[in-house]
Amino acid sequence: MRLSEDPAALEAFYRRHADAIMRYVVRRVSDPQLAADLTGDIFVAVLDSAHTYVSGRGSEIAWLYGIARNVVSGHHRSSALEARAVSRVAGRRLMDDDDIVRMEERIDAERQLREARQTMAGLPEGERAVLELVAIDQLTVAEAATALGIGKVTARVRLHRARNALKGVASAPAEYRGAQA
Repeated sequence: MRLSEDPAALEAFYRRHADAIMRYVVRRVSDPQLAADLTGDIFVAVLDSAHTYVSGRGSEIAWLYGIARNVVSGHHRSSALEARAVSRVAGRRLMDDDDIVRMEERIDAERQLREARQTMAGLPEGERAVLELVAIDQLTVAEAATALGIGKVTARVRLHRARNALKGVASAPAEYRGAQA
């Protein structure tokens, strides 16, 4: 991958994946400013580690979601990341008020999805993680397995269990209940 050497390639990569990664992060943190900061950190990590990407080990999207998962997990493990981010952007705003309003409207528009996620909260973490990557982020089972660092069969079993657990949930979107194979 030539992202670290080619600014145009990095820009194209960012434009292709920024919205999906932002949605992934917003589902995991409640603060829009923090979500924007973590999304930026994810793409900085992409730039820093682009030379380590090996296409034979998985798709670029699975690699990107793996990085996103690590960055978000790192944030949750330690408040040091937040302190560094605040000091790094001191005196600047990441988003203006209109951007925040638009993001909040977008989040509110996904009310049914949030209700389904509340139901999903009872699922074991491994099952929930595979379900989100496949149903929401539209990764293949193989890509989700790569992003989570588990085997394909394990990912398929976890996805099957998660979908079975959600079959009776009336508010769950069709892709959660298993309509999408």
